[in-house]
Amino acid sequence: MISIQLPDGSKREFPGPVTIAEVAASIGAGLAKAALAGRVGQGENARVVDTSYLMEADTSLAIITDKDSAGLDVIRHSTAHLLAYAVKELFPEAQVTIGPTIENGFYYDFAYKRPFTPDDLIAIEKKMGDLAKKDEKVERRVLPRDEAVSYFKSLGEHYKAEIIESIPADQDVSLYSEGAFTDLCRGPHVPSTGKLKHFKLMKVAGAYWRGDHRNEQLQRIYGTAWATKDDLQKYLTLLEEAEKRDHRKLGRELDLFHIDDHAPGVVFWHPNGWTVWQAVEQYMRQVYRDNGYNEVKGPQILDKTLWEKTGHWDKYRENMFTTESEKRDYALKPMNCPGHILIFNQGIKSYRDLPVRYGEFGQCHRNEPTGGLHGIMRVRGFTQDDGHIFCTEDQILQECVDFTALLQKVYQDFGFTDIIYKVATRPEARIGSDEVWDKAEQALIESLRATGSEFEIAPGEGAFYGPKIEYTLKDALGRHWQCGTIQVDFSMPQRLNAEYVTDTSERQHPVMLHRAILGSLERFIGILIEQHAGALPVWLAPTQVVVLNITDSQAEYVKEVAKTLQKQGLRVKLDLRNEKITYKIREHSLQKVPYILVVGDKEKDAGAVAVRARGNQDLGVMSLDSFSQRIAQDIASKA
Repeated sequence: MISIQLPDGSKREFPGPVTIAEVAASIGAGLAKAALAGRVGQGENARVVDTSYLMEADTSLAIITDKDSAGLDVIRHSTAHLLAYAVKELFPEAQVTIGPTIENGFYYDFAYKRPFTPDDLIAIEKKMGDLAKKDEKVERRVLPRDEAVSYFKSLGEHYKAEIIESIPADQDVSLYSEGAFTDLCRGPHVPSTGKLKHFKLMKVAGAYWRGDHRNEQLQRIYGTAWATKDDLQKYLTLLEEAEKRDHRKLGRELDLFHIDDHAPGVVFWHPNGWTVWQAVEQYMRQVYRDNGYNEVKGPQILDKTLWEKTGHWDKYRENMFTTESEKRDYALKPMNCPGHILIFNQGIKSYRDLPVRYGEFGQCHRNEPTGGLHGIMRVRGFTQDDGHIFCTEDQILQECVDFTALLQKVYQDFGFTDIIYKVATRPEARIGSDEVWDKAEQALIESLRATGSEFEIAPGEGAFYGPKIEYTLKDALGRHWQCGTIQVDFSMPQRLNAEYVTDTSERQHPVMLHRAILGSLERFIGILIEQHAGALPVWLAPTQVVVLNITDSQAEYVKEVAKTLQKQGLRVKLDLRNEKITYKIREHSLQKVPYILVVGDKEKDAGAVAVRARGNQDLGVMSLDSFSQRIAQDIASKA
């Protein structure tokens, strides 16, 4: 007898080996129809397998349906294979390569003699629907490696053959077949193609074979798949909203910035965009001053030998921009940390001086692949609100507590209240004693508990030199953006000989806390633009007030109003053009200016202004003093 334990604690007995599909059928016809896969085993030994998987010994089992996250992943993985099936049906000469799941969907890479067109995508999606309706059974078989290589070579699938050839010769490989299509895959997959009903192909992009730009370029078709029609529609609606909020589109419409082919991956900030940048930077500069940070500035170019000492040269060489002068090799800094240690090393530091906190708006350069660049969210030249704290082991906890509380305040001021916290703990390959790691990890955990923050543990995901907290923002559309971090580093201070004098007159290496709140300012401003759909809060808006006249007779009064508001520190523009007032109001409304002040003869005679707030709100006529108080309150409250 074989005993199968179910999630509710009940057990089912079977006279011999039994498949997951058979267990589901023994429970009920509804579950048998809904079953997509099964999870066998428990804890770290648990794995998701096909419904045809044969259980030959006692085990635990959870039946996976489309209501489970694992079930959705199976659907997406299977839909990627359905995509490849459809492409091969329509374009037999195309070669299939790899097709994994990704967040919210999947992709598949193809080698084909010409670019796929939008019309091709429509035809492929229709063919996918036709194949799914056939409800063909998905079957798994296992072949020896060399036999599998021969099989795919016989089909002309040289990319697949190359993948299999990289597998050790003594290993078997699993293949999945549905109808006339067979693919290499570990699985699991849905029992039949009829389970795949709610999908859509999204776009085509370029991709290099095995992610290496030295290899041939392939075509990557992206798609999304969901358990229900409603889920698919909600996702497509979300994408429509995200497209409206796309920072690249709004960057053009609001004249904030542009990216130029003469400097790929580097931002050209226009006056409006640079105004936003300055508002963010000056705010963060005040945060530095109010929280015990000394602002510093390190050089852009540093000798190669420094990067060799820190280990960056070995790990990040391909992503570093280099240059040569007088037979010495230099690199543009990809990060600010070594420079801050060199500043710390100037002069003797006592334990009484610690903690030492440095902050820098440090411009860094990383040679990101062209295909990975994305507006101002992913660039080659960026500025970090970078900070490093040099402290003793006993000071780690308090510094982490203070940092988490500070980060929460900053995010709240920028309009983010939903933060996800993750503590990444020690990896197997690491430096430092377990005692020191215990202290560092506990400090990070306690810092989150002290601020009442719920968090998750990511075992083994810390750096080799120390654990870290990752702070992830959740925006208005529910998207996640990992921005802030604090990392405990025992290594770099030792590598660069940073020391302080202890209370017993001994030399000791400090602990270095790497911390950033916004991360890349470019990326954070892009997030802000999308979070607020371009309608930035008053304190961040490039133009806070625009003053309009109805006729030329109010021009001088309008200039006085503008000058008065400018003296109060507001960012004000005048519009004295000889245009209809409705035209001018509409134009500035499209520019998402928070306040539009309209002046006619009545307002001029009363020494007042007619106030319109963003969102087509008519606030009526008010005195200039009343308006000044209102906007000052908006700015002070970060509303």
